[in-house]
Amino acid sequence: MTQIRTPNKDAYTLILEAIDSGVYRPGDRLVESELAERFGVSRTPIREALQRLETQSLLARDGRSLIVASLDHNQMAELYVVRTELEGLAARLAARHATEEEIQVMRDMVSEDRALLDDPSALARANRRFHKRIHLASHNRFLVQQLDLVHRSMALMATTSLAAQGRGEIALAEHKAIVDAISRRDEDAAYKALRDHISVAFVTRLKLDSHKID
Repeated sequence: MTQIRTPNKDAYTLILEAIDSGVYRPGDRLVESELAERFGVSRTPIREALQRLETQSLLARDGRSLIVASLDHNQMAELYVVRTELEGLAARLAARHATEEEIQVMRDMVSEDRALLDDPSALARANRRFHKRIHLASHNRFLVQQLDLVHRSMALMATTSLAAQGRGEIALAEHKAIVDAISRRDEDAAYKALRDHISVAFVTRLKLDSHKID
């Protein structure tokens, strides 16, 4: 196993990032000794990190083992309800508080992300960065904290809605509409554009999941 040396990150962050990036996927078993070797840290902080992730429901018990949790249909629906409202609020506050520099960065991200349309995984990472930028532009630390928790749970979904045919192009158009509303300081339009964006993503994900059912 290749050891990953990242001395500036704690064990919790390292494991969380590995789940978020798909190194560990729903159903994968996490073993203390293997994680310690991979990340080059001792087993004690690994054990503490695993306990913390289990408390946050990002890991689940499978007998005596810990595995990356997965979301059933109802849990996914509940998560999207919360995400839709919080993301919409973030867009509303961004329209009120974002600096011109923050808005320009968001515009640049939409433009640059077009180069990733043929790579759903890279586009999904870029999508997370774009949403994080909106969260920060809300200038509300408590909202950002809650959205961080929501997006950690999003990592428990095995696929990205951006993998659907044509979804990437549509998503970027939706991103542009969100940024346009924020730049106009139109709080209601920004709120609606972001909510609609999440709603379409949810419908797309439901369709993707339905194809897995025999």
